[in-house]
Amino acid sequence: MNILNTTESLTSSAVTENTITPNVYRVPVNEMQVCPLDFRYGREAMKRIFDEERRLQCMLEVEAALAKAHAAVGNIPGEHAKLISDRADTGHVKIDRVREIEKSTNHDIMAMVKALTEQAGAAGDHVHLGATSNDIVDTVTAIQLKNALQIIEDDLILLQGTVAELAEKHKGTIMVGRTHGQFAVPLTFGMKMAVYARELQRHLDRLREARPRICVGKMSGAVGTGAALGPHASEIQAQVMKSLGLGVEEASLQLVGRDRYVEYISLLANISCSLEKFAVEIRNLQRSEIGEVAEAFDREKQVGSSTMAHKRNPITCENVCSLARVTRGFIIPTYENVPLWHERDLTNSAAERFTISHASILTDDMLVKMAKVFSNLEVYPERMKANLESAKGLIMAEAVMMAMVRKGVGRQDAHEMMRRISMKAADTGTHLRDQMMADKAVSALFKPEEIDAVLDPKSYIGEAEKTVERTLKELR
Repeated sequence: MNILNTTESLTSSAVTENTITPNVYRVPVNEMQVCPLDFRYGREAMKRIFDEERRLQCMLEVEAALAKAHAAVGNIPGEHAKLISDRADTGHVKIDRVREIEKSTNHDIMAMVKALTEQAGAAGDHVHLGATSNDIVDTVTAIQLKNALQIIEDDLILLQGTVAELAEKHKGTIMVGRTHGQFAVPLTFGMKMAVYARELQRHLDRLREARPRICVGKMSGAVGTGAALGPHASEIQAQVMKSLGLGVEEASLQLVGRDRYVEYISLLANISCSLEKFAVEIRNLQRSEIGEVAEAFDREKQVGSSTMAHKRNPITCENVCSLARVTRGFIIPTYENVPLWHERDLTNSAAERFTISHASILTDDMLVKMAKVFSNLEVYPERMKANLESAKGLIMAEAVMMAMVRKGVGRQDAHEMMRRISMKAADTGTHLRDQMMADKAVSALFKPEEIDAVLDPKSYIGEAEKTVERTLKELR
């Protein structure tokens, strides 16, 4: 089996296969299920990358690549390399046999090596020649990261597309802007979505820039000198990584530099921050007293509450917020895996079995869920208009102030005048227009029709629509 071909089949279909419907991966019901990833969260395409048997297949692929590289430089016979390569798949090296051997060796990599040696016959003495365990482990991780990054990239593109569609559709849909949870000035819903699309583009840029630093393997022996690989050590390492489509760790001890994993997990954590930000905004805009958008809801079957039959809760967005916090939680152990003793120790090993796979699976899960939320988002322009009107003109105080400046009033004086008038309107529950008309200084500046014009939210959205248009043009 060629792992690169396997990779292509995994990643190219990862989004199109499931589009934006999360595909929950199920394990047999008779197996113990403890981790929620086993039965509740994550899609099969991403989980498959970190599956135990697939990991074994990747290890065997690395061993096969090593044997071929040895043969290429004349270290071992070509027929031995071919025999090892032909047997280096899970059709021959069974995972149950590897587990059985590991019970006695208490070493997972040596168990794999012994199981492959059993299958390699006369070539068995050349299995794992000159390599150390982490040559295999770290190179397999690089393959997994390469595959995972492709899925994450596809997910980001999918999500950005759904957000861009909303930006285009609602570029002129005026709504209240809010700061500190209070009414501010108008903007458009499309502009809000354009901002999100730009943020997703920055994540795509980061991912593409970081990929060559992250997807790096090593084949340089016990402490990185390559001594056991012989005089052609550098050439062997280069050939192995080239055949696997990976970058080469230019200088290593026994491990690939864990700063690379820090960059990967930090990227996923950064993405999770954006996803939670988007989800929080939808949750707030869906609040009963705001009601400007809502997650799609199956009115025929979906249940919002076990007791309150009327409920329509933003459960997917809440789920994303919860999973984002878990994903960011992997940052601390990832950073702490960098400072190891001397050339290496094992304090990073157990943690990395959780951090890399779980962060990858959860990030993929969240991205696809948010794409589904945005693609089916219910937007209520009439409610946005009603909320604008409920402000009774107060959100236009800045617009009036700027109109005063254009008429020759000093900016600070204009601000004080509008502050005083706005407070009076708010305290009395009257419309800002009425208070402006009643104020001699203000009414002397504006005719009634001018007041109506300056208080129209449509007149004060600045370059909101142009921002959307620029964003769509540049991203597409």
